[in-house]
Amino acid sequence: GRWCLAAVLAALPAMAASEEVLAALQDSWGDFWLFRFFVNAAGYASIMVPGFLLIQYFKRKNYLETGRGICFPVIKSCIFGSEAKSAHPDDSSLASRNETMESSTARQVFKLLFCAAGLQASYLTWGVLQERVMTRTYGATETDPGEKFKDSQFLVFMNRILAFTVAGLYCALTKQPRHGAPMYKYSFASLSNILSSWCQYEALKYISFPTQVLAKASKVIPVMLMGKLVSRKSYEYWEYLTAVLISVGVSMFLLSSTPNKHLSTVTTFSGVVLLAGYIVFDSFTSNWQDALFMYKMSPVQMMFGVNVFSCLFTMCSLLEQGALLESAHFMARHSEFAAHAMLLSICSAFGQLFIFYTINQFGAAVFTIIMTLRQAFAILLSCLIYGHAITVVGGLGVAVVFVALFLRVYARSRMKKRSKKPPVGEASVQKV
Repeated sequence: GRWCLAAVLAALPAMAASEEVLAALQDSWGDFWLFRFFVNAAGYASIMVPGFLLIQYFKRKNYLETGRGICFPVIKSCIFGSEAKSAHPDDSSLASRNETMESSTARQVFKLLFCAAGLQASYLTWGVLQERVMTRTYGATETDPGEKFKDSQFLVFMNRILAFTVAGLYCALTKQPRHGAPMYKYSFASLSNILSSWCQYEALKYISFPTQVLAKASKVIPVMLMGKLVSRKSYEYWEYLTAVLISVGVSMFLLSSTPNKHLSTVTTFSGVVLLAGYIVFDSFTSNWQDALFMYKMSPVQMMFGVNVFSCLFTMCSLLEQGALLESAHFMARHSEFAAHAMLLSICSAFGQLFIFYTINQFGAAVFTIIMTLRQAFAILLSCLIYGHAITVVGGLGVAVVFVALFLRVYARSRMKKRSKKPPVGEASVQKV
């Protein structure tokens, strides 16, 4: 008996050590981005799979012709929609654009400055805060190193909640076209939008913000590829040329960047994979939304529909993981983080409204120029605030990327002007 007791007492330190090792392994797995990605995806699947089965059931039962009762309007709107597709732009947007063309030059300049200032303020602030939240600690003192916020999905949830609220209020207070798209179709764009945002936040743990911005600028290439796959689009030779120039510029920047001694090859690889995930998911989102605009809807209705599902997906996933309370406790411990998260959400929501207003008033070309300048300013601001170093060759690569983007905008505007010229003796209305 004494021998057994002695053996148990001798084994206790080893058992405690093994428990500590096990706990450390669990923590390391919990921090691994691929593990969190699959956990989040499982949470989204717990909603998508039952939803898919319900949609198939109602379609198989021919519910549109046979359904009755108090639930019929809701099911009809969510699964079948209420209007046919339309390939023509909304009349109200054309009227708004014509009014814009006829307004005074001074008023146009004021509107343009307002749009540019709103977009720059929203997204430059958003970019700086995004890097601060994901790469710096909170609550650091002389004796306490502080703690980092780790759950990117909670930030996505915060952004989508406010965007959903803003879009809902805008739709309620302004006249909108009659909605006709089946609601469930927004879920595809919502899911890819959530995953792209998650990858974007998560990538900042492994790569610098300037690298991320430049990679986002190069997403023209996967967007073109996704357009061929999803929408069967064809492209001009100058679009392929500028895409190649962008690739060359990005490669120059990435290959010449000063290596960080603290980053391992695995870390760098993780950052590249997450950036690739962001670009693929974001490319699908834009092409799917473009296809959805075949229904008669406004951009704000699109924003509302996508964010309804985004809030549902992220909230359910956070609740299933128990991460919602954990993130709320982190927010309660660090008031600075709470302020940053709220400001991130405000910048994201109002930035989307500025996007819609700018495109409606001035078209996509002017909007692209403003956002291209914003990306250049974002790189400069990040380097000034957070001390990122860029070599001469890297700077030249950045210049090549932005020259290619401006060439792309210029060529596109020339093509549109050429297509707008009506035949002799005929009047035609071209899509902007």
